[in-house]
This record gives sequence, structure tokens and C-alpha cells, in this order.
Amino acid sequence: MTVEMTRARFDELVEEALDLIPPEFMHAMNNVVVLVEDRNPSEPSLLGLYQGIALTERNTDYGGTLPDHIFIYREAILDICDSEEDVVEEVIITVVHEIAHHFGVDDARLHELGWG
Repeated sequence: MTVEMTRARFDELVEEALDLIPPEFMHAMNNVVVLVEDRNPSEPSLLGLYQGIALTERNTDYGGTLPDHIFIYREAILDICDSEEDVVEEVIITVVHEIAHHFGVDDARLHELGWG
């Protein structure tokens, strides 16, 4: 059963999840923006998506580039949750997962670490 939640409340949960990221990681994030969207148009069940050039792949040619994007998909997350507590947990997992991609961590390693 889909959880009902306002966009404003969901945005708050994303902000709270970002606040859980250790400051040294937040300071190391470079040229990236986190956005909340309802769904990914190509994959409606996708919970989050990182689009950009991971920090580990940037070289001296990197510059003047538009920001990387981390998308958190509200409706897809609400679809798989049964309670607000589930939403809180899934938002944290999704935010951490996508930020890890910004740092060059792949899906296989994230699954090993329990953030899959």
C-alpha cells in the first residue's frame, strides 16, 4: 500500500537525510545538486539516480561543467513503503546510495556494504 505524504514533508525527509552525511563528505561533494522528482520518466519504479561524472573520474580537463544531479524519486519511494518510518529509512538509504555514486562507489560495493 502506498504511503500518503505531502511533497513538503518528503522534501524535509531528504533534507534530514542529507544532514546525516558526515561534514567531511558534504564538504568534499563538488558541483552536484540534489533534486526531488515524482518519478523517473524512463524507469518509473527507480528510487534514485546519479547523473554526472564521479569525483574519482574527474581529471584536469574537468571544469566549466554543469552540476551533477542526484534525483530522489518521491512517488517510487512512497509506492514501496508501508509507513512513514519506512519512508524515512528508504529516503536515507537512497540518498546515501546516490551520494556514494558521486564518490565513485559502484552498485556492487554498495550492496556489499548494505546500502543497495
